Amino acid sequence: MKQLVVLSGKGGTGKTTVASSLIRLCGSKVYADCDVEAPNLHQIFAGKEQPEEKPYFGLKKAVLNTKACTGCGRCEDSCRFGAITNGSVNPYECEGCGVCEAVCPARDGDGRPAIRLEDRTSGKTMLFHTEAGLFSTAQLQIGSGASGRLVSEVRANLYGAASKEPLAILDGSPGIGCPVVASITGTDLVLIVAEPSLSGFHDMKRVLETARRFGAKAAACINKYDVCTEISQKIESFCLREQIPLVGKIPFDPAVAEAVNSGKTVVDNAGSEAGKAIRQIWEQVYPMLMDENIEKGV
Repeated sequence: MKQLVVLSGKGGTGKTTVASSLIRLCGSKVYADCDVEAPNLHQIFAGKEQPEEKPYFGLKKAVLNTKACTGCGRCEDSCRFGAITNGSVNPYECEGCGVCEAVCPARDGDGRPAIRLEDRTSGKTMLFHTEAGLFSTAQLQIGSGASGRLVSEVRANLYGAASKEPLAILDGSPGIGCPVVASITGTDLVLIVAEPSLSGFHDMKRVLETARRFGAKAAACINKYDVCTEISQKIESFCLREQIPLVGKIPFDPAVAEAVNSGKTVVDNAGSEAGKAIRQIWEQVYPMLMDENIEKGV
């Protein structure tokens, strides 16, 4: 299975707009939303089908057995995160380090510390079987942090159910954190959606460096390139200098917002200039993705 992941160094660049359009164009029956902190690809592709859901257990959290607790205060004094106050644990402050459990002198009837780490549901993974194909994503509970392990579970659910499909497209997370690393690992091509702004250019360089560190082949496109042609030209020069294929430039187009608001992709609008540009991008990306002779990391 060939795997294409669409990334951006920052939020708001149009990553999901590009990813959803490529899913529509390629006819892939397998795709995933790995932006687990703010997933929204399901608004276009999930339909009304009920997904297969599995609970996701993230960081373990401290739980206090008030019946066994002697009130010595050692756990509170030892917690550097301030998660324990007056015999009460704040799960949003707890980082699951386990120091409280290690220093607790009190024991319950089974000989376990009065305060200990336990699994806590942080969210759920969802696998949709739709007419358009197989769609994997996840949803975090309020206050729960994203992790690469959850992204890995999203991908594992997808590949386990459709390992024989020829192509999978992944909508990754913004930034360069652990969820992005989990999105990149093992993929055949990273498509970076750049924004013509100072922060967009800077963060594009960072995500490119991350992709290279993990040996991933990368290409780039510029979204809303005509909003600031000066920085767009700098991005083009950078890609040329770094030998990164620039596969296309997408113009600013009000049709994009109209498509998002109607739950469609912009390529569904045949007259959209942005849609036409993304079609041309796919024509450039597909041969790169399927060419096994191109070395990764170039």
